[in-house]
Amino acid sequence: MESKLEKYKGIHPGIILERELQKRNLRKGPFALSLEVYPQTLNEITKGRRALTPEQSLKIDRALALEEGTMFLLQAYYEIDKARLKLNAGNYPDLGDIAKALFWDTDFEKIDWEKKYKTVIRRVFERGGEKEKEAVLRFYGQDKIKEVIGKSIFKDNQLSIPGHKLTK
Repeated sequence: MESKLEKYKGIHPGIILERELQKRNLRKGPFALSLEVYPQTLNEITKGRRALTPEQSLKIDRALALEEGTMFLLQAYYEIDKARLKLNAGNYPDLGDIAKALFWDTDFEKIDWEKKYKTVIRRVFERGGEKEKEAVLRFYGQDKIKEVIGKSIFKDNQLSIPGHKLTK
């Protein structure tokens, strides 16, 4: 079960429930009543504004023929992700050195620099200038840069950032 849920980790289970109900052409009101849950409560859950209780999650699992505990496990993953983000709130590179335009498709203030390090490193090294590359190198270190970029940006066994010699 866990491998099936891997791609949903960190997403509010209500949002996943909303999508599942749409795929099955089920309306929220009648579905909520079948669970003996107020429709307003289910609406709050599907909007991501309210957490699932163990009882609600079991009812949803049974109604949708999901493996028991699926929805509550998603709730746990979501809560863990929220706590991790809170703990890592101050853990980010020097944002003054990174142009917000590099991340035009994302809310710059909400980037999870630890979890999305591969995406950040790739984007900066594909589209960023020397200043951005230096900031990312200082924050993530040589090993993470090598892990993500590999051979693709090395020329003559060196990464071209002024003042930094990063060899393979």
